[in-house]
Amino acid sequence: MQKLTIYDRTFFGEQVGEVQIIVGNKVTTVREIINARVEAEVSSYNQRQAHYFQGLVQPTGAEQTLNGFRLKKRQKIDPEQHTYLALDSFLKNQYFVLIDDVQAESLDQEITLHPETEISFLKLTPLVGG
Repeated sequence: MQKLTIYDRTFFGEQVGEVQIIVGNKVTTVREIINARVEAEVSSYNQRQAHYFQGLVQPTGAEQTLNGFRLKKRQKIDPEQHTYLALDSFLKNQYFVLIDDVQAESLDQEITLHPETEISFLKLTPLVGG
């Protein structure tokens, strides 16, 4: 088991968040990293049931705000459904995964983790009006 810190970054490299995950093997895939991240975020939210969800992708039925995604009512998020949304968003290039500053190409891409491995998620924001 390895503990990793995943960093959220802007397009210009500014760090805007981080999340800790546990990965079972030294060799893993991008899919497993996304799954672990989503599970950590959803588990954290479901335990505290806050007003806002701060995570990789927008939960179904939530609105985007400056403080995160606001759900209309406090409810548990389904981790399986949310994982599907996150994997689909990766396939649609709505965010990039960088491993040691190299863009991951596919969900099944294998990664050998080292203590100094740095994983970043770069969310792309749609342009207004386009």
